[in-house]
Amino acid sequence: MKSTNGEPSSLGYEFAGVNVNDGKAKPPVIYSDGLFGGRDVVKVVLLVMTVTLSCLLFYNSANNPLNMVLSPYSPKILNETSLETVPKRKPVSELERVLMNAAMENNTVIITALNQAWAEPNSTFDVFRESFQSGIGTERLLKHVIAVCLDNKAYDRCVEVHPHCYLINTTDSDQLSGPNRFMTPGYLKLIWRRMDLLRQVLGLGYNFIFTDADILWLRDPFPRFFPDADFQISCDDYNGKPSDKKNHVNSGFTYVKANNKTSRFYKFWIRSSRKFPGKHDQDVFNIIKSKNFVEKLGMKMRFFDTVYFGGFCQPSRDINVVNTMHANCCIGLDNKVNNLKAALEDWKRYVSSNTTVSETKWNIPPRCGY
Repeated sequence: MKSTNGEPSSLGYEFAGVNVNDGKAKPPVIYSDGLFGGRDVVKVVLLVMTVTLSCLLFYNSANNPLNMVLSPYSPKILNETSLETVPKRKPVSELERVLMNAAMENNTVIITALNQAWAEPNSTFDVFRESFQSGIGTERLLKHVIAVCLDNKAYDRCVEVHPHCYLINTTDSDQLSGPNRFMTPGYLKLIWRRMDLLRQVLGLGYNFIFTDADILWLRDPFPRFFPDADFQISCDDYNGKPSDKKNHVNSGFTYVKANNKTSRFYKFWIRSSRKFPGKHDQDVFNIIKSKNFVEKLGMKMRFFDTVYFGGFCQPSRDINVVNTMHANCCIGLDNKVNNLKAALEDWKRYVSSNTTVSETKWNIPPRCGY
């Protein structure tokens, strides 16, 4: 028997039954032929069995076509039998494993960098984590933070208090573990090691917020990001123009989308550092940001307003809207920690008062001491 149009029944997510109509809207007629029933009955049964077996074989070979298809940006899929989340695929490296575990649904992670001095109890990492817990809409983001550790002691401390820690394999970790005052050789090594890791993250297809660990997270920053920008960066001093490359940038807080333009930019940025030895990433960025190569990339840059992304260089003028506060323009680890704690106490008093403040005053000294 065959369908009235002479074509086989289609297979897909919904399986059709056997079409036995003859085109005249009449039911099939089965004639008796002998003591044990008609031959047409045997034909119908065999046909039904054949179609059923074919459907089962198709269903199995398609590996359950009824299973939902998730977004390609989702790092996990559902196990169809237990409904437990399982990795979409096995990571090819330890870095990728950490990224997969920490990523948001749209493949975005938050990254900070630590050494032994910054990871010590009551140092910057503890204040950093406390700010997420005290902020508005920020505590849920803490589970997406990856702490990149530059030495073994930083890593050991990290795994005691935080779920996502990644140790960079280095042969010179002893040079990176101390306070590393601004612009010392150890500081510059730390900076460029961090930059190379961010390049790898983009290459693996992950968007990231990079945040220095001496930044307080007071409000969820995502609503303040420019939706159409590829690369966004904070400023020590903001001139009021979000597209103006003359802004004095601070690379301690950046939001970068993973695409070909940003990946090529980071490679160029790191490669350019060899032409300017002794300079840190911000200096090199200011040199290359208007180069022809960067212009031709078509990468859309935006610069953050210090009202929302403030720092000790230019503290936010409005605590009612501030998202982050950075201990920039503050030299020395002890100075940073003490003044971050003071600023966090200002924030806690503001939150507990539950009122809009007409005048914002931060309990931090000018220039934060040297």
